[in-house]
Amino acid sequence: MSTLTDRPAPDAPVLPRRSLLSRLTPNLETLPTLAAVVIFIGMVVYGEIAYGRIVQASTISNLLINNAYLIILAVGLTFVILTGGVDLSVGAIIAISSLIGVMLANSGWNPIAVMVIMILIGSAFGVFSGVLVQYFNVQPFIATLAMMFLGRGLASMLSTTPERLADDSPIRSLSTEWKVIDGPKINDLITTPNVLIALLVVAAAFVVLHKTRLGRTVYAIGGSEQSALLMGLPVVRTKLMVYIISGTLAGLAAVVYTSKLGIAQNITGVGWELDAIAAVIIGGTLLTGGAGFVLGSVVGALVLGLMNVLITRDGSIPPEATTIITGGILLVFVLLQRLVVSRKRKT
Repeated sequence: MSTLTDRPAPDAPVLPRRSLLSRLTPNLETLPTLAAVVIFIGMVVYGEIAYGRIVQASTISNLLINNAYLIILAVGLTFVILTGGVDLSVGAIIAISSLIGVMLANSGWNPIAVMVIMILIGSAFGVFSGVLVQYFNVQPFIATLAMMFLGRGLASMLSTTPERLADDSPIRSLSTEWKVIDGPKINDLITTPNVLIALLVVAAAFVVLHKTRLGRTVYAIGGSEQSALLMGLPVVRTKLMVYIISGTLAGLAAVVYTSKLGIAQNITGVGWELDAIAAVIIGGTLLTGGAGFVLGSVVGALVLGLMNVLITRDGSIPPEATTIITGGILLVFVLLQRLVVSRKRKT
């Protein structure tokens, strides 16, 4: 059991604030994020030249609609990875949460209550992960791996066959398409409530990380947990909170995904935790913690989404190659991060 306390020291210094401008100024810490932006722009340019019809409203709409759940997952993982941790349970949370949600909805439960329960299931998994990590000193990898197996096991016990959400369920209304701009032919700018939810999550996470004491503590823990403790910062409470945030957002991602697809099964979300981690790393958040941006994670998620679009447009590249390409991109960014860390140590 951890004997650390969240109570600040009487004369603990206030954690110095870093302005958003100073964080975004080009330096070693922002290099991976800038590289992700450059890669995304390069993919857009290449796609437009090679296949055409990439730089248009409909492509942007589909990119956001199809990856809203991944953006939400990546935001949650950003909090965890910024502290130097990891959360492998988010995919399993989506499986168990979506199955329970569909079953309750089909049983006649109030749709709002069902969505709240789905989100709270994620929060509960986050609490368990955080307690294991912080109070029982279990390594984040092992703690969240255990929660992943627990979630998958419970989902398999609930159902081994797909559960379909009724087409007239109010939950499905979250995927209703709204035409924002009526473009020529099918080139319309379209959004859905799910996309708006994802954007609100990004905005809220941005404010929390850059404008609140919680966010500054998250960065401080990732930079040096021991130093954060000596400064009297609430390390225990903050590390528990980041896993709750990650689990809660995984539950919300389950709501978003279920409303769009309308199907839940015990294999839903397999490997999605790796996609979310890849998005965070590609977006520039250091695996060692202490540096990164939630907006970078969004860019990372869009890079993965656009890669799937380009592979589909090409037609000659097998879908299995997506994993290989993702691994290659991820390797490049991990090596870039190693370079950044080594340069920081020298300075």
